[in-house]
Amino acid sequence: MSKSSSLTSAVAERYAASLFDLAHESDCVDAVEKELSSCLSSIESNDDLKRLVFSPVFSSVEQEKAVAALCKEAGMDKNKASRYVANFLCVVASNRRLFVLPAIVSAYHAMAAKFRGEISAEVVSAQQLTSAQEKELKATLKGVAGKDVTLHTTVNPDILGGLIVRLGSRQIDTSLLSKLSSLKLALKEVG
Repeated sequence: MSKSSSLTSAVAERYAASLFDLAHESDCVDAVEKELSSCLSSIESNDDLKRLVFSPVFSSVEQEKAVAALCKEAGMDKNKASRYVANFLCVVASNRRLFVLPAIVSAYHAMAAKFRGEISAEVVSAQQLTSAQEKELKATLKGVAGKDVTLHTTVNPDILGGLIVRLGSRQIDTSLLSKLSSLKLALKEVG
């Protein structure tokens, strides 16, 4: 891992831990997690917001004012969790750390999952999994891990079929693409 990515990770962990501690004390860990995910989804789906978050052109004052206005517009003063997230985002903006937000959200998810006794699994599939498939996969992975499993699914049609599952340090690759690659390599060795 490069030095800058490890620094980013350390910064994200500290910010996430601060927010998690506050949420835990106020008994709203899950609600804060949902609010954070919602904010990150909004940013990732809007090019102007992405520019605001990731561009070094904007000053901390401009970022903080914009974040405060967006939070107010989104009605993030209705409950304790949304107020915590709105205030947290303003602090992150004033410290010029908005670019670390995806890593902060990821670190918070990991802390919340650990708090709930869950383990998370990254799942890549060729097409969107049905709820029945997700339920069956969760049950299977729970049997392997011995804990409840939270799935983070992504779709990548390039794998053609099957799944790639990352559970902790283990990876299980049953994708058709990897099987075809193995077959191609075996045929080269034979011929």
